[in-house]
Amino acid sequence: MSIWFRPTTIEQVQATFGGVRDINVHLDIRLTGIGDDFLRGSIPVDERTRQPFGLLHGGASIVLAETLGSVASNLCLDTSKFYAVGQEINANHIRSVRSGRVTGTARPVHLGGRSQVWDIQLQDEAGRLTCVSRLTMAVIAAPGGGMTLVGTEQ
Repeated sequence: MSIWFRPTTIEQVQATFGGVRDINVHLDIRLTGIGDDFLRGSIPVDERTRQPFGLLHGGASIVLAETLGSVASNLCLDTSKFYAVGQEINANHIRSVRSGRVTGTARPVHLGGRSQVWDIQLQDEAGRLTCVSRLTMAVIAAPGGGMTLVGTEQ
């Protein structure tokens, strides 16, 4: 059973969330796959994403993790009524990477009405775990979405 609000393909996701001149474009983050309960994407390990010692920067890993979790989170919602924004992220860096692409897979831990929690695991090209991240998303009412949050009545 699919977790997505509406049936979707990776091409539809790319069309919806791609094309904006943002950090994902600058870092060449690519959405590469979607299944019933996961979203997958990758980031290169190159001059844009390495730290001074030649290793993938931990912040770049977190950008990939938050991108995957944020996009996936919003795919689970009726965005005419709600949207999700990042509330907290953490990461454990397990293995260094010097080259190639790192691929992340986001899967839900909790899909609630007010919050979502996502587990994002990053792997190198050999399939070895490089980083484990947990992302908490706040689900809030969309402007004009017909929903009023407590304390925001006009």
